[in-house]
Amino acid sequence: MRRIYESEALHRDDEDAFSPSEDERSGRLQSFRWINASLFSRLLVPHRLRSWAVSVRIETPREEYPVGTAVPFRITMKNALPIPISIRTASPLLWTWTVDGYPEASHVPVYRPPETTGAFRFDRGEHKRFSKRWRGFFRVSETEWERAGPGTYRIGVELNVPNAAGKGLSDETTVRIVPESLRG
Repeated sequence: MRRIYESEALHRDDEDAFSPSEDERSGRLQSFRWINASLFSRLLVPHRLRSWAVSVRIETPREEYPVGTAVPFRITMKNALPIPISIRTASPLLWTWTVDGYPEASHVPVYRPPETTGAFRFDRGEHKRFSKRWRGFFRVSETEWERAGPGTYRIGVELNVPNAAGKGLSDETTVRIVPESLRG
């Protein structure tokens, strides 16, 4: 086998359609590549199964942070099925995060998404990971932000679908903000 490769008997050329290319050697599986995931999911997979197939999780590195420290968190979404899944969303905004129920820690609307629907697509077995950071402030008006005081806060995430919590498409975690002197 080594002699074949050393002799360059296998010629690779991007210009010649009949010679293998480097892209064909990638480790990604090629089956289901031609399938339109949205159409496949919409026609063959029931809505309940689509919601069941996708899991949503949020986590923070620690449970306790001093006042004035940003709180990083990671959101992980996973399609557990071996087929592509597409979930219809209420708008092109696919998911949101909240602090104590306030979208992006804001008491005032941050944006108004268009009235059109969207679709959140997952390849088979795909993990989607997002990293965000809550800076420890709440937006109380268009131009004013207020620092979060010591206490317990819920950071949540949900897909932008009706009744996301009932469908299992949301998650939340709790963090404690403590004064610097009590940090342990």
